Amino acid sequence: MDKTHNVFMSHHGKDDDHVQSLKERLKSSGYNVRNSSVDSTKHTAVRPSNSQIAKDLKNGISWAGTFICLIGEKTHSRPWVDYEIKQAHLLGKTIVGIYLHGCKDNVELPESYKRYGGPVLGWNSLDKLGDAMAGCSMPSENADGSTRTPIYTITRVRCSA
Repeated sequence: MDKTHNVFMSHHGKDDDHVQSLKERLKSSGYNVRNSSVDSTKHTAVRPSNSQIAKDLKNGISWAGTFICLIGEKTHSRPWVDYEIKQAHLLGKTIVGIYLHGCKDNVELPESYKRYGGPVLGWNSLDKLGDAMAGCSMPSENADGSTRTPIYTITRVRCSA
């Protein structure tokens, strides 16, 4: 099975060390992950305009097959993370959350993730993340690895004319 995956890793900028750690852990597990998000390996000296940032983020998300949202203590408050999740949804991407290592307490999910996100996995669930990148469906987890119940219950109603 080919373990090469194009991903976009959405994260709070202060959590960049976790992005680098996750990339290394995936590489050590035999995955070849090509990340199109902006992380510490791609920063420029001059900050682009907000419209340029939005365009670059949308292009990176469009290129990726899987959208991974690293979920930490402050992720839910980051406007660019919210924008990225909405774009991933609009582009029809698989959206997977990963609780950051050390987030054993309940952290808040971004509102857009609650609405559009898929499974949320624990930091040590690399095999499950690999399955998600390969398109397999799976239940969501709490930070400790236990199964998480759905945030929203959706009831579908058939309307007759």
